[in-house]
Amino acid sequence: MNYQTFEHDVIVIGAGGAGLRAAIEAATQGATVGLVCKSLLGKAHTVMAEGGVAAALGNVDLRDNWQVHFRDTMRGGKMLNNWRMAQIHAQESPARVNELEAWGAVFDRTKEGKILQRNFGGHQFPRLAHVGDRTGLEIIRTLQDHAVHQKNIEVFMECTITHFLKEGNKICGAFGYRRVTGEFLFFKTKAIILATGGIGKSFRINSNSWEYTGDGQALAYKAGADLMDMEFVQFHPTGMVWPLSVKGTLVTEGVRGEGGILKNSKGERFMFRYVPPMFKGEFAETEEEAKRWLAGDKSARRPPELLTRDVVAKAINAEVKAGRGSPHGGVFLDIASQRDVETIRKKLPSMYHQFKELANVDITKEPMEIGPTCHYIMGGIRVDAETGAATVPGLFAAGEVAAGLHGANRLGGNSLSDLLVFGRRAGLGAAQYAKENSSIKADTKQLDTCATELLKPFNQKNGENPYEVMDQLQKMMDAHVGIVREEKELQKAIDSLAQLKSKVKNVKAAGDRTYNPGWQTCLDLENMLIVSEAITRAAMERKESRGGHTRIDYPESSAEYAKFNFVLRKKGEEMRVEKEPLPKMPAALEILIKEGTT
Repeated sequence: MNYQTFEHDVIVIGAGGAGLRAAIEAATQGATVGLVCKSLLGKAHTVMAEGGVAAALGNVDLRDNWQVHFRDTMRGGKMLNNWRMAQIHAQESPARVNELEAWGAVFDRTKEGKILQRNFGGHQFPRLAHVGDRTGLEIIRTLQDHAVHQKNIEVFMECTITHFLKEGNKICGAFGYRRVTGEFLFFKTKAIILATGGIGKSFRINSNSWEYTGDGQALAYKAGADLMDMEFVQFHPTGMVWPLSVKGTLVTEGVRGEGGILKNSKGERFMFRYVPPMFKGEFAETEEEAKRWLAGDKSARRPPELLTRDVVAKAINAEVKAGRGSPHGGVFLDIASQRDVETIRKKLPSMYHQFKELANVDITKEPMEIGPTCHYIMGGIRVDAETGAATVPGLFAAGEVAAGLHGANRLGGNSLSDLLVFGRRAGLGAAQYAKENSSIKADTKQLDTCATELLKPFNQKNGENPYEVMDQLQKMMDAHVGIVREEKELQKAIDSLAQLKSKVKNVKAAGDRTYNPGWQTCLDLENMLIVSEAITRAAMERKESRGGHTRIDYPESSAEYAKFNFVLRKKGEEMRVEKEPLPKMPAALEILIKEGTT
């Protein structure tokens, strides 16, 4: 069969923040880089991370430092984080943010001209450097501008990778197609960095863009790499719930960071009754104290709306189930009563326009209707903390596609600093690996097999409609593997996945390969099915509630389950779930968490 061939030292799959930062670093180290993106350059889902990038710069509150950031991250992740990743992240985030500024990023400023930082859920001090509520867009703009000026980066837009090639146990190439023409592509390479983002399209109500079909996680799994922590899916507490056409669209945590409050249908500010025991003493217990915090009193405790996302999402879910929800099945998020019109339009311009255009709601005058939406997965490809290397030689990962940093729950703002810190480290690790493995060769006989698999949907005469199968998968995941889980529902999901697996094998496509979204959906479905099965099987095994994983049949956290992560491995055609003990944390870091920091 015909296919175009390209050769680079390093291939980066995904051109969001993690992929761009990885490509820049690998190129800086002298590697030739192929940057492959499923959409157009600059259209990455990183732009949806609006509220800010978490880094302990200490520009607004001098008490902040990397130790406090480390402690917040570990506590937010319910202690299942890879401690070394959390430490590296907290220590290196300030340098990565300052680097962005040096490359041209324009952050909001304090009166003294320093980078301004705002409050966010789970962060003890104002830590999020931001550009209004469009921070992700500014980061993408800056990284993209820096990347395109690197002479040894070649960009391949609107291309999807579907297979990896291996020589023995080592990665040696990638196979895929151009989305517009359907032409097949072969990338010969020494190292691959996965930066493909998340899995949100496996759920019907989600905040994710169309690209998020779990491609990176599935590619790594099929290549033999370990997946980890897949049961931990974050349902962001604030997504739009009305109108139906935009249900799930993200409402930035920056609204709560700027003082927005949550109310139920009775007008009650309900978060005061949902503060977990471990956070008692850190959050305001009365409206009066919360108002003092809003007015800038640093002695006042934070309002409970700034609890971690898992806590807030479950609180909203509980209010709705108790019959105290809004007319369209959510609750109310009110910034209008807390801030003046000028401040709202200055600090939250995107949210103002989003609600005005999509819901005909003026957030400077009336509350928003919001509810939980599938937003992020803490789990993903198991990687080395120092280099981003996966468990298959030659494969690296960074950003949301990688596991370890966030544990059972991610703090808002940590995603942007994650992709900067570990995007750089993955680029560095892959470039070094490519230098040390210059003799890798690719057996191109594998390519015909890859092409045959991609063409299979055109040969199905009485196959399944891919859109109907996708709809069935999404509705099933919403119903049985959502924000609250239990064994009987998870078993239903496993049974449904077995039936859907047969359907996915028989999906059909009409027409030819020239821009054919039906065919492309057929190919995406296999990846969606793999990640959905991984989430479900890991959720079945974790018989406790922790972070983004809530079991109503096991409502408490278990000390025993705090000792290990669940790792998923491919054994023939079977997906195995195995326990891996948590790496031992140094005593000096344990003290930071147990005794607090100053």
